[in-house]
This record gives sequence, structure tokens and C-alpha cells, in this order.
Amino acid sequence: MCGIAGIVSYHNVNQELYDALTVLQHRGQDAAGIVTCEKGKLFLRKDNGLTRDVFNSAQMLKLKGNMGIGHVRYPTAGCSSSEEAQPFYVNSPYGLTLAHNGNLTNAEMLKKELFAEDQRHINTDSDSEILLNVFAHELQNLGKLRLTVDDVFNAVAGVHRRCRGAYAVVVMITGFGILGFRDPFGIRPAVFGERKTVFGSEFMIASESVALDVLGFELIRDIAPGEAVFIEASGQIHTRQCTEKTNHSPCIFEYVYFARPDSIIDNISVYKARMRMGEKLAEKILREWPDHDIDVVIPIPDTSRTAALEMANKLGKNFREGFIKNRYIGRTFIMPGQKMREKSVKQKLNAIGLEFEGKNVLLVDDSVVRGTTSAQIIQMARDAGAKKVYFASAAPPVRYPNVYGIDMPAASELIAHNRSDEGVGEAIGADRIIYQDLDDLIEAVGRGNRKIKQFDTSCFSKIYVTGDVDDVYLEQTEHLRNDGAKQIQRDALTDVVA
Repeated sequence: MCGIAGIVSYHNVNQELYDALTVLQHRGQDAAGIVTCEKGKLFLRKDNGLTRDVFNSAQMLKLKGNMGIGHVRYPTAGCSSSEEAQPFYVNSPYGLTLAHNGNLTNAEMLKKELFAEDQRHINTDSDSEILLNVFAHELQNLGKLRLTVDDVFNAVAGVHRRCRGAYAVVVMITGFGILGFRDPFGIRPAVFGERKTVFGSEFMIASESVALDVLGFELIRDIAPGEAVFIEASGQIHTRQCTEKTNHSPCIFEYVYFARPDSIIDNISVYKARMRMGEKLAEKILREWPDHDIDVVIPIPDTSRTAALEMANKLGKNFREGFIKNRYIGRTFIMPGQKMREKSVKQKLNAIGLEFEGKNVLLVDDSVVRGTTSAQIIQMARDAGAKKVYFASAAPPVRYPNVYGIDMPAASELIAHNRSDEGVGEAIGADRIIYQDLDDLIEAVGRGNRKIKQFDTSCFSKIYVTGDVDDVYLEQTEHLRNDGAKQIQRDALTDVVA
């Protein structure tokens, strides 16, 4: 998962892009980058690390220009190297830079096509570089010295014809403007907004509405599936639907875990969706376990807090903060490598013994993915004196890989894969585990926007909305992207650096 942002303004955008990436930091902690444009010249800074660590004052001063794009990344494909930090740049045609959130499911085929037919070289293992070169080739085919807005939209249409999978994208065309577009399924989020000034309107594109909020932009709406938004350097904005066939299927895991609760995605409040998840889960407990002996409901910070509070209210039980979180440790789910995830859990959370001692505790989390974190937290609760530890997940069992940009590539690393609910509970050491039903999750999220008829629920249901993912693809993906494969890549990179 990654975060993207693009701004066209009447003043330097370096600080505002930095601020936007800081707000979107929850979407990626592996690398950050910003590129700006002034008088036809590009200024780029990107590297591994958090936004605050990648940029210093001297580097920020070099990022001149009134338009630019930014990116925060965590690795879903390839290795965690600075070479794969974004935005990516290609000089021909026109000078293009791109930032991408998502994952192309036909990346290998496209890479071969780009070399054999388009004579384009791909220098990294990132599908984002492939996407950039596909777009560049579509523009190159025009053979024009000066672009028009129609040319840009026609190039996006070409991308839709060739690319499969999930992509929310911002592209800066040097000296001309900034482009944003989403795949025809709208799997990954993207919004755009306007800020009115005495000089005229300024515009911003971002992964989540919260980035617009903090910078004073008013949300216009989400970019529709298959749609493109182009903002000229002069401040003129254009929109166009660039594909005839769309099937709006946003990723439901955005609402479960990734997005900030103060964001609105596809006209659905993430906060309210999580409230409804808690209500639905409490109803399931009352329906299937009416004689429960739960004494207290405790969230596992931070994402599950909203759902846990609603559960406590519905169950008529006390809601307590039993874990204190170290705010300076990143989100464990999006950290590369199992050892790093395990180590960070111990550093991130500390139990308040008074809230556990002698009690039957219901711990609430947003989801259970690999299960290692859940097992450690349950043991913390027992060590703090809990009599019984029950575990509730606001999401259904994660049993299948996600291939659309979330780092769940290997089914064998998912604790619920080929396990019953009871088997998962036993594996993580819970006295009982309660999972959200998939229909209830869909209802909890979908109630916010009844126009959405389908969500991508592939990691729960093995239904891949793009229709091009089969068992052979999943096996290949697992072989290339499991934690073991990624560790080999990291070790190789370390050897090269050494």
C-alpha cells in the first residue's frame, strides 16, 4: 500500500507536499519522495525512510516550483531498496514523473511487451516503473511536439487497454500539468479537491481526503473508476471518463485497516464504517454467544478503537484502554520482514496490568493476518493477569493473498489459510475467537454508499474482481513475494552495498 499526492498551486508546493506525505505516512513507511517543476526543470528527492528522515531543510529548498507530486511507499513487490522509491522519472517523451498506489497483475507480460515492441528498458522490479513506461509509450505514439489535454486523456485510455490490476496514479508532465487517474475497478482510492485563493483556484489530488483537509483544500469528489483528472500548470482543471467499461469495486480492506478514520473514501466515512463493524460484531456475539462472560472490552491500538467502543456499548460492558502504544514505532503490518514485525510488537505496546488482572478480557483488533502479532498481544494480556482472553476481529478470516497492492502475497503465511476459526484461536492462544461475517462487513461498509454494488473482498473470499487471477498466478506470486524471498532480496542488496 502506498500514498500519493499532487498539487498545482500559485506558490512553491514543496512544504505542502511534505505535509501531505506526513499525513499519508500510515500508507507506507519504507520510502518517500517528492518531485517539483519550475520553468520546465524538475527537482527530485527520494530515498528510503520516513518522510521526516528523507527530507532536510537544504533538500527542501531545492524542491522549487508551483506544481509537484509526492509518494510514500511500502514494498509489495520487489525489494525494499532506494532505487524503487518513487516518484519514477522517464525523460521521453516530454519528461514524465509518476507515483503509483496499487499493483499490476499483468506486470511481467507488460515488461516483455515494453522491451520487444516498445523498445523500452525497465531498470527495477517495480510495476510502477512499468506503468510509467506504458503511459510514456502511449504519449510517444502521438509524435507531437506540443500536447493537448485530449492527448493526455487518450494516453490514459491506452493505459486502461493495456494494464490490469489496481492503480491509483499521479503523473506530472513537465511544464504542462498534473494528471490523476484510477483503474476501471477503482480498487485503490484517489480524491481531488480545490482551494480558492485571491490568485485563483489551486487543486490537489491525493490518496485520502484527510490530506486535502489538513492543507485547506475542499474535497470535490473521488476520481471515478476509469476516470482521469488533469490540472494544467495554469490552474485549469479537466476531467474525462477514459474507458467504456467500469465496475466500481473498491478494496474493502481500506476501511478495515489502511485508511485513516478521518478520511472519506468513495463517499463513505471510514470512521462510521468502523463503527458499524463494531455494531455488527457485537450483534454476532449476542446472537451466537448470549451467555458470554466478558468483563471488559479492550482495543488493540489504534485502528480497532472505533469498532471496539461500539462493541462495548452494544454488549453493555466496560470499554478500557489496556495497552499503551509507543507512537514512535511504525505499523507492524506494513513492515518488511517477519522478524522486524515481531520485534516491533514488543517495543510498540505495553499492558496496563490493572485493566487485565483477574478479568475475562475481550481483545478487539481490526483483523488477523499472519497471527504472530495477535499471539504476542494475547500473551501480554495473560502475563498482565487476565483470567481468560477472548479475541474479536472486525474483519473476516484473511485466508487468501491480496494481489492489488496489499502485502499479503503468500497464502502459507496467513494464519487462517487452511485453518478453521477454532484452529486460528488455538494457534494464537485465545480462549475463543470471534470473526466478523463477510456479509456483515460488506453491509457495514456499503451502508455508507448504496451506489457501490461490489467491493474487492479477495483476501476473504478469493474472488478477484479483475478476473485475471487464477491459482497459477497465485502460486507464482507466493514464490516471488513470500517473506523468505524478500529476505533473500534484502540480503543480496546488503551484499551489494557492502
